[in-house]
Amino acid sequence: MDARRAIADRWAIEADGTAGSALNACLQAAIAAPSIHNSQPWRFLVRPDGVDLYADHSRRLGVVDPRGRELAISVGAALLNLRVAILSHGRVPMTRLLPDPTRPDLVAQVRLGPSVQPDPTVRALAQAMPMRRTNRRPFTRVTIPEAVLAELVAAADVEGATLTVVDDLGRDQILGVVRSANRMLRDDAGYREELTAWTMPAPNRPDGVPRAAFGPWDALETLPLRDFGLTRPDGPRRSAHFEAQPTLVLLATTGDTPEQWLRAGQALERVLLTATVRGLAATPMSQPLEIPALRELLAGDGRAPQVILRVGYGPASAASPRRPLSEVVSPG
Repeated sequence: MDARRAIADRWAIEADGTAGSALNACLQAAIAAPSIHNSQPWRFLVRPDGVDLYADHSRRLGVVDPRGRELAISVGAALLNLRVAILSHGRVPMTRLLPDPTRPDLVAQVRLGPSVQPDPTVRALAQAMPMRRTNRRPFTRVTIPEAVLAELVAAADVEGATLTVVDDLGRDQILGVVRSANRMLRDDAGYREELTAWTMPAPNRPDGVPRAAFGPWDALETLPLRDFGLTRPDGPRRSAHFEAQPTLVLLATTGDTPEQWLRAGQALERVLLTATVRGLAATPMSQPLEIPALRELLAGDGRAPQVILRVGYGPASAASPRRPLSEVVSPG
C-alpha cells in the first residue's frame, strides 16, 4: 500500500460504517463534548469528504429547553471538538453552519481541507478533550491568575463570543438569581419529572447524569449548584463545604439566534478545554438562563447570556458515560 492510500484510509469509512483511524478518533473526540443533562443530542453523517452534524431533537429537554437553545449549545460544543480533532490530525476543517435552510436539523458541514501541521495550542486542546469534566465538587481557595482568566476570555473571543469575568458585586447578584432559579425549578413538577428521567439509574446506561457525578451536598447551602439528587433522596450523599466566593464567568453572544447558539457552544467548549489545559475545573450554573424572566435580568449591552460557569481549582471528577459511535454515526 502506498503512502497516499494509507493516508486516505485513515479518513475513510467502510460500507459497514467502520471508520478509519483518524476519522474514528475525531468522532470519539466529538462525542466527548459536554451536553445539558448529558443528553448527547447529536448525530453524525460521515461522507467521503467530511462529516455532517445533525441536532437530535428527540433528546431535547422540553421543560428547561423548550426553544432548543441549550441543545444547540451542546451540539456546538461537539462541533468544536470535531474541528479541533481534525486539525490535530493534520487536516484543515472547513466548516459551514446551518448550510441548508430547508434542513434545520443539519447544523453544520465539516469538510476535510488540505493537510496542515497542527500548532502546540491545537495539540494541547485535543489532548484535553478526554480529561475535561464537569466538576460539582468544592473548589480550593487558590486564586486564578489574571493571565489564565485572560486566556479563557481570549478563547471565547476566537469563536465569536464574549466571556466576562464577574466582579464581586456581579457575583453576588448572579448567585442571588441562581438561587431564585433553583427555587422556581424545584417547585415545577415538570422539571422534577424531567430531572428524574435524566438521572434514572440503569445498568450500563450510556447517557444521563450518573450518581457519581452529582457531587456532594453543600452543607451550608452557600453555592446554588443544580441539585441532580433532588428527586433521588434515597441515595447516600456526603455533605461538604463549598467556596463562599466562587469565580464566575458569563458567556454571551451578540445575538440570540440558532446560529449564535451554535457559536456559543463552540466558544464554551474552547473555554472549557483551555481551562482544562490550565488545570482548572468548571461547573455550569445556567439555571436562570432556563427561565425567560430571570435570563432577561442578566442580559445587557445588547448581548444575550448563554452560559454561566463557575471555575476554579478542584479535585478530579468522575467521567460521565457516552453513547457508542454506532448509535450516533452513520455513513452517508
